[in-house]
Amino acid sequence: MPRLLIVKTTSLGDVIHNLPVINDIRAHLPETRIDWVVEESFADIPRLHPGIDKVLTVAMRRWRKHALSAATWREISAVRHQIKLHEYDFILDTQGLLKSALICRMANGTRHGYGMKSAREPLAASLYDVTHDVAKDQHAVVRIRQLAAQALGYALPDSPPDYGIQTGTNGIGIELPGAYVVGMHGTSRDSKLWSEEHWIALAQHLHGRGLAMVLPWGSQSEYERATRIAVHTPQTIVLPRMGLHALTSVIASAQAAIGVDTGLMHLAVALKKPSVAIYTDTDPALTGIYPGENTIAINMGGKNQLPAVADVCDCLAAHRVI
Repeated sequence: MPRLLIVKTTSLGDVIHNLPVINDIRAHLPETRIDWVVEESFADIPRLHPGIDKVLTVAMRRWRKHALSAATWREISAVRHQIKLHEYDFILDTQGLLKSALICRMANGTRHGYGMKSAREPLAASLYDVTHDVAKDQHAVVRIRQLAAQALGYALPDSPPDYGIQTGTNGIGIELPGAYVVGMHGTSRDSKLWSEEHWIALAQHLHGRGLAMVLPWGSQSEYERATRIAVHTPQTIVLPRMGLHALTSVIASAQAAIGVDTGLMHLAVALKKPSVAIYTDTDPALTGIYPGENTIAINMGGKNQLPAVADVCDCLAAHRVI
C-alpha cells in the first residue's frame, strides 16, 4: 500500500486550496495512505476530509516566538519523531517555501516539490529529491493539482476541483436564524477591508429579502466592528468567538457567504456555499475563491478597486442567491 506525506502548513486559504488533490489522488491511486502535516491552528480543515488518514501538526508560528524555550525544542523533537515513524513512498511539498521544504527533510522517503522557477521561495527546490516545473501564472488550486499529478504519475483530471470536506451542522451551541448569510468582514490588513457603511447597507438589503446576516470575528477590533454593524442593521447577529470547527458548521448552514479577502471565504466555497468575495487591495486571479462543481463562487474587485454595494446585490440577484 503506497504511503504519501503531504506538507501544506499555512495559511487557511492555502490549506483549503490543497484539498482537491486528496480526491484526485484517491481517484487514481485508491489504496494510497495519505498523511498531512499542517500548522496546528488549521488542523481542523484536513480533519474534515475523509480521505486523510493522519493529521500531523506543527507549530512554527508559536515556536518562532519561543525559540529559546526548552519546551519548544521538546515539541519539535516529538514532531520529528512522529514524522519519522513511517517510510513514505512520496513526500509532497505543495507549499514551496523553505520552511515547508525543511519539514520534508524530517521525513523518510523521496521528496517532491516545485522546481526553482515554480516554487514561491526558489531555495526550497534545492531540498527536494525530485522537482517539477509548474507554471506560476495559474490559480493556486490548478498549480497544486498539477504538481500532485506530476509527482505521483497520473494524468491531470480535467474535472472541476472537489474539496471533499464533510461537516455536521449540529452542536454549535447557539441559536441561529432560519435563513442567514455569513458576512466575512475581517481580514489580515486594513487595506483589504470593505467599509462599515457598505456592510450596513448590505445587511439592510438582505433584511429586506428576509435574510439575516451573521458576523464572525477573531480579534477585539473585529468584534467591535461587527458590533457597530449590528447596531445599525435589523436581524444582524454578532457570533460568539468560536473555533474553526464550530465556524465551519455555521457556514455549512448558511444560505450564502459574502466577504473580503480572507481564508474563510475559501472555506465557504469548499462547503459549496454560494459565495461572493470582495477584493479591494489584491488581485484574485491567482488566489481568489475557486469553485468546485455546481458551486457559485464570484470574485469582485481587485487591486485599488472598491466594489459597490449595489454591484454586490446585483451579483447575488443575478445568480439567484437571494
